[in-house]
Amino acid sequence: MAGRNKTEQTSAGVDEFLATVVDPVKRADSARLVELLTAATGEPAAMWGTSIVGFGSRHYRYASGHEGDTALIGFSPRAAALTLYLSLDFTEHEAELAALGKHKVGKGCLYVKKLADVDESVLVSLVNRSVAAARAL
Repeated sequence: MAGRNKTEQTSAGVDEFLATVVDPVKRADSARLVELLTAATGEPAAMWGTSIVGFGSRHYRYASGHEGDTALIGFSPRAAALTLYLSLDFTEHEAELAALGKHKVGKGCLYVKKLADVDESVLVSLVNRSVAAARAL
């Protein structure tokens, strides 16, 4: 039997969580991401676990049989960078990533130090593509 997901939606307050972000630039960038991701999903922000701000939800099931629910899209204001959790194969979006600006990618994650380092219109395009991909899963 599969175990519980480590990150589940909670009733904690997003505003209260974001108020604890010490870096004022990261706190302001987080507020802007809430606006962008709300617009992209049409869903309100909610806490997933103790440090992820997620929008909407979707059910997934792996070939292994493990299944659960996760946010359609989300972010976390980590110490090193803003981490965006996307449902994209980054190799299929190399041109957009090249136009994005200063960032790093990992498996399903886009890392941005500050929003001023990236082209917001490119970021919005990637976010919208991620939301569409997550909804299609």
